[in-house]
Amino acid sequence: MVQDWSGKRVLIIGAARQGLALTRYLSRHNAEVTLTDSRSEAQLAEEVVHSLADIPVKWAVGGHPFELLDDKDLICLSGGVPLTTPIVIEAQNRQIPLSNDSQLFMEACPCRVVAITGSAGKTTTTALLGNIARTHMEIRNSRGRAWVGGNIGNPLIDQIDEIEADDIAILELSSFQLEIMSISPDVAAVLNITPNHLDRHGSMQAYTAAKARILAYQNSNDTAILNRDDKGSWNLTRDVKANLLSFGIKAPLHYMDGTYLKNDHIFLQVNGEQVKLLPTEWIKLRGEHNLHNVLAACAIAAGASFALPAIGQAIDDFTGVAHRLELVRSYKGTDWYNDSIATAPERTMAAIRSFDDPLVLLLGGRDKDLPWEDLANLTRQRVNHLIVFGEAADKILNTFGLPEIGTRPFTITHCKGLKQAVQAAANIAEPGDVVLLSPGGTSFDEFKDFEERGKWFQTWVMELS
Repeated sequence: MVQDWSGKRVLIIGAARQGLALTRYLSRHNAEVTLTDSRSEAQLAEEVVHSLADIPVKWAVGGHPFELLDDKDLICLSGGVPLTTPIVIEAQNRQIPLSNDSQLFMEACPCRVVAITGSAGKTTTTALLGNIARTHMEIRNSRGRAWVGGNIGNPLIDQIDEIEADDIAILELSSFQLEIMSISPDVAAVLNITPNHLDRHGSMQAYTAAKARILAYQNSNDTAILNRDDKGSWNLTRDVKANLLSFGIKAPLHYMDGTYLKNDHIFLQVNGEQVKLLPTEWIKLRGEHNLHNVLAACAIAAGASFALPAIGQAIDDFTGVAHRLELVRSYKGTDWYNDSIATAPERTMAAIRSFDDPLVLLLGGRDKDLPWEDLANLTRQRVNHLIVFGEAADKILNTFGLPEIGTRPFTITHCKGLKQAVQAAANIAEPGDVVLLSPGGTSFDEFKDFEERGKWFQTWVMELS
């Protein structure tokens, strides 16, 4: 049921994508909105301020004074605002409720909601599931629409007034969003839980607890999707209150429902029956991690009761998402791949395993207090040339060390920034090589987000001549 926001005083902290979308929604529904951002007016991009030009919103820039909390009924946080921010702590001390765009969306949404979280693969899986949902609607000649958004880049609170009961909403949710949410979707998927964002959450225990909230408020009418091959995800079985569907490479136990791989086909086991969904040759995405993403999407689609023919058709049509193992260009016999989404060493390891070719790896950005040792070991086995750049370069170099005597030889080049790293790679790469940008760190030392980093990488690669 849509809440009556008339006259409600709401403070939104953070003028990023989520905060701006929420400002527009609440203002349309006659709330009194104050939007605060730590950046100064000069630092805020012109398009940010312009996007709210016709909205009756009060701005508070350059900091978060506690007086902003006076008389507020609700505090809404953008994803980038930690709970340790002083004004958030003060709001909790004053017992002012906290919320965010995803919570308010799910409270108001008139249709079924499917939500996906995980340390890796959630954007690809969300986009693929959206493709399956749209194909399902076409096959069934449904008048409903499939809405895809959330952390994937489009806060669906912007479109909530257009969504109808026959539609379906598919959300990507991050740990930042989930850690304050007290509502769960009809279908909830946890793809995996591996070390990530420890600079924000402080410990794996806290990070896992944030992810687990996607399941916490489900009931027996809902569906939970977990990964049999990932310890972090599978350990959440004890928290499941809904119907459990799982995914993994090997078949589930005979009494469990889930997807699996057999004889180069993906199968669904449900109620003891085995259904062949599609041959793996229809999957156009590289890497074993993307096979897991497809297995996950199949399980989620089954849990959402999508038409089974829609699953194979949509996967056959799906070519991937920008900045995720995206082929940018073939240049002088070398293929250049953009995997800017890889903001954790675990993601980079998955990217490396997607190739058998000689690799020139671009690694760097800003560190998230994550371990690099496993990536260092894999690099020694699989990478021919390592190029490090950005703020994390020294930490990476200290972790990797010099190539050890007796190990597979590889070279290391240290560059200041990504542009210099691209040029260094162009000088080093030989025909038959793959140049792979899969940084392992965030983009915030040099760019506003991984998308901007990926776009600049594409630009600089295309300028090579």
